[in-house]
Amino acid sequence: MIEIDFDLQSMQQMRNMVKKAKEAQAKYMNFSQDQVDTIVKNIAEKAYRQAEELAKLAVEETGMGVWEHKKIKNELGSLGVYESIKFQKTVGTINKDPNNKIIEIAYPYGVIAAITPTTNPTSTAIYKTLISLKSLNGIVFSPHPSAVKCTAEALKICNDAAIEAGAPEGLIGWMTKPTMDATTELMKHKDIDLILATGGGGLVRAAYSSGKPAYGVGPGNVPVFIERTANVKKAIQMIVDSKTFDNGTICATEQAIVVHKDIKAMTVRELKNNDVYFLDEEEKSKIEQVISPIKGKLNPKIVGRSAPVIAEMAGISVPKQTRILIAEETRIGKDIPFSIEKLSPIFALYTASNEEEAKEICIKLLNLGGRGHSFSIHSNEERVIEQFGLDMPVSRIMVNTLASIGAAGATTGLTPSLTLGCGSYGGNITSDNISAQHLFNIKRIAYGIKEVSIPKPSLSTSEDNALQMNSVKYDIDEMIEQVLKEVDMKHNTIDRITVANMVKNVIEQYQK
Repeated sequence: MIEIDFDLQSMQQMRNMVKKAKEAQAKYMNFSQDQVDTIVKNIAEKAYRQAEELAKLAVEETGMGVWEHKKIKNELGSLGVYESIKFQKTVGTINKDPNNKIIEIAYPYGVIAAITPTTNPTSTAIYKTLISLKSLNGIVFSPHPSAVKCTAEALKICNDAAIEAGAPEGLIGWMTKPTMDATTELMKHKDIDLILATGGGGLVRAAYSSGKPAYGVGPGNVPVFIERTANVKKAIQMIVDSKTFDNGTICATEQAIVVHKDIKAMTVRELKNNDVYFLDEEEKSKIEQVISPIKGKLNPKIVGRSAPVIAEMAGISVPKQTRILIAEETRIGKDIPFSIEKLSPIFALYTASNEEEAKEICIKLLNLGGRGHSFSIHSNEERVIEQFGLDMPVSRIMVNTLASIGAAGATTGLTPSLTLGCGSYGGNITSDNISAQHLFNIKRIAYGIKEVSIPKPSLSTSEDNALQMNSVKYDIDEMIEQVLKEVDMKHNTIDRITVANMVKNVIEQYQK
């Protein structure tokens, strides 16, 4: 028996999924708002009930994160997202403005290509399914190769719930044999209308260069500034909880602490009280080799691993209860491992003499790899908060909260989302937390409400001269014709052409 090449299987599977999704979405287009809402609600509820099981599957398959924390992410990605979109109108006429006499009508993109990461595989799959179906789209997933099983299980739960509630079969599709070639072709497929890409920088760039409309997000090298008016004890507790949430796998997680010198001693004490391990110079050097064996590139083996595991990789012995590894740093650059996005419970600690120096450090860190994403500040001084908000090149600023889940809408009023736009700062099309409203278009019926008087055009100088010349020509021709009539009546023998030339010559001499 001939075995079909894995890459070919992947490619064919992708094409089959897109074909089915396109056919199903054409049927789905005729569903009412009530039918759509029933389907979306059933998906959210069924996925929410399986949040723990899916979390455990994700940790088991990827080796990343903490299942208790992934359970929270699954809950946010299911019912959390649903609660934020359940009353939103996404089908047919969605708004009427009687004052301006405009009617707004929603229409979907069609079939969406969704790329999911290994760091948040199940929660991202649920969330993208909900916002896509809410806005009348079909969706086809390409899971990360290291998280295929758990992603597929999450999508199976979503698909079964959708069909149970009346959705056409094939509306949700996914590859069980993803390859980079098949994923690239998925994004370029003629029947794909929009791309939702969550993953590494290369993947996001591929999405934007596919020729399709795309929502992709950049990295989040998030600095957190502890300003001198902050409640240091409370701030450190939140920062540590945020940094260790799912072992730092959320892109909005704090990556470096910038502390005002006046409260540094208090900050260090509170960090130690929260089981943060301070590395000495020798230990710092060993951890640097583990963070970035190749300068400028993050070691994927540390992503989502616990602090003791990472310490063991570096040959360092730390207490079992250690939550975070931290080292003081003064430098920033791609070749400075502690200053890059680490996606793990490892912190750099920078000290600032004043607000301006703190601002400078934070901007340098963002420019290194988190521009456009997020910034966090702990302060009780509104002036400082507003000023940093104005000056930071980011799309969201979290104040006195956990940045990791606050940016995703869990502890703030931001839209619950697992795809966070970086705006023009980060080369993204939007700075929003991506949700259902980003996945449909709006056409508008606009009635005339203003009377406009259109003036008749005045002639330009050239046009006026041309008209005068035409008038002169007409007058000459008329005069010639009159003379010829008189000549014909009196002297039939005179040549008409000769007479005409004589008249023209006289008139031309006159005009000079």
